[in-house]
Amino acid sequence: MKVGVIADTHKKVGRAKKGVDYLLNLGAEYIIHAGDIVKTEVLDYLEELDITYLAVYGNNDSHLFQYHDQYNLVQEPYYFKIRDTSFKLMHHPYFMTPDVDVVIYGHTHIFHSQISNGTLFLNPGEICARDFPVSKVTLLDIEPELFSVQSFERTLKTAEWQTKTFTYSRIGTKGLTK
Repeated sequence: MKVGVIADTHKKVGRAKKGVDYLLNLGAEYIIHAGDIVKTEVLDYLEELDITYLAVYGNNDSHLFQYHDQYNLVQEPYYFKIRDTSFKLMHHPYFMTPDVDVVIYGHTHIFHSQISNGTLFLNPGEICARDFPVSKVTLLDIEPELFSVQSFERTLKTAEWQTKTFTYSRIGTKGLTK
């Protein structure tokens, strides 16, 4: 199962579209947005695609509450399950407990991938390229016995994406807890 993960699009709709398209070309079956969406155009684009997506509100998204029923928007921390893998989605890194298989967050604009107590903690980094001159997206490949995380970054005004891959053994599943 391949899950595309993005965060911190802010006002950069074009960069968001390029990142999502790249993840879809790599076989992403789901797209998860870890907040600071800012523009409804990003959500409109996700709605147009033939893919399941989920987006969490970030600290710059209060104006999007009026569209809550129009899009697949959730509040943090949001627990959900895809197939046999449990997730916790949030924007802020406030609920960093290993109570699910995968914790996805944004806000820091910095890529982070680490296994702790059997939980994968994942921040895709910023797609908006606000703090760094690169746009970042992540593809999480979930297999029964391992997590494979591919971090992609594209220097602004270039077409090529650079890749870093991290592979972790999966130590069972945590199940869905609240």
